[in-house]
Amino acid sequence: MTQTIAAFRYYDCHPAPADLHAEVIRGLSREPRGIPPKFFYDEAGSRLFDAICATPEYYPARVETGIIRRNLLEIVACVGSGSLLIEPGSGDCRKVRELLAAIRPRAYVPVDISGAWLRQAARRLAEEFPWLDIHAVCADFTAPLDLPCRADGARRVAFFPGSSIGNFDPGQAVGFLSHLAAMVRQGGGLLIGVDLKKDAAVLNAAYNDVQGLTAAFNRNLLVRINRDLAANFEVRRFSHRAFYNEAEGRIEMHLVSETRQRVLIGGRCFDFEPGEGIHTENSYKYTVAQFQELAEQAGFEPVRVWTDADGLFSVHYLEARGNV
Repeated sequence: MTQTIAAFRYYDCHPAPADLHAEVIRGLSREPRGIPPKFFYDEAGSRLFDAICATPEYYPARVETGIIRRNLLEIVACVGSGSLLIEPGSGDCRKVRELLAAIRPRAYVPVDISGAWLRQAARRLAEEFPWLDIHAVCADFTAPLDLPCRADGARRVAFFPGSSIGNFDPGQAVGFLSHLAAMVRQGGGLLIGVDLKKDAAVLNAAYNDVQGLTAAFNRNLLVRINRDLAANFEVRRFSHRAFYNEAEGRIEMHLVSETRQRVLIGGRCFDFEPGEGIHTENSYKYTVAQFQELAEQAGFEPVRVWTDADGLFSVHYLEARGNV
């Protein structure tokens, strides 16, 4: 189905919906227990994450924005004008606005699995940038995708901000980057935000804000499961735990049962002992050299990297070699 409104087109590629029931049952049945972080983002979870990004402790969003603003001319020189700009996992299309105004691409392709959210965000963007040809694609951006917008002759550049690459383990990250390299093709580019390794105290504070927003965001996963699967988690009896695992180079988030309790989900029974947890998210941190090594394994050549003065975050521009 294609809807056309001026320079705005919406394509529904009918991504298979994530099976919350199956993945929750599978995740709670294994050892150690875990639930994929993709289920954080219902409406309440998305609002909470926006609030987290505004806390003083959570540096990634504001530091990345500052890096891009300070180095915008150099970034534009790398990306070039008249490109086909693709944003996997575009969400509300908030971060791309300054980039669009600066590089004036031939077309912009936001890709997100949430169709209603994507269509609304892309339509707002079309009103804000009436000169821009927008092709919004509802699809699973982690899977191979045949782009509906060809923009023949235009160089393809992907934009993947927010250090979302950190939610993949390193092996998965190489696989996803390889997918992006194939999508942008030889000579195409990738502008990507990557959180850097740093003092553990800074990392731990970022995921344990004093307002308790990250804790609420983490617990909201159980609220959603109770609502959507008619489960009976006693949410207040689970504590938020987030810490930097230095050996693995990642922040881990867990929900830890404070008491002995039994949870029922669709006829299945799960017993929790005090201190037993559910692993809900990883966020890997890299040095510049470590990330560049992953990118090279995936078929990209590092071109430029920009960081903030405190070395908290990095923005990389990579070029696809096309020979992997």
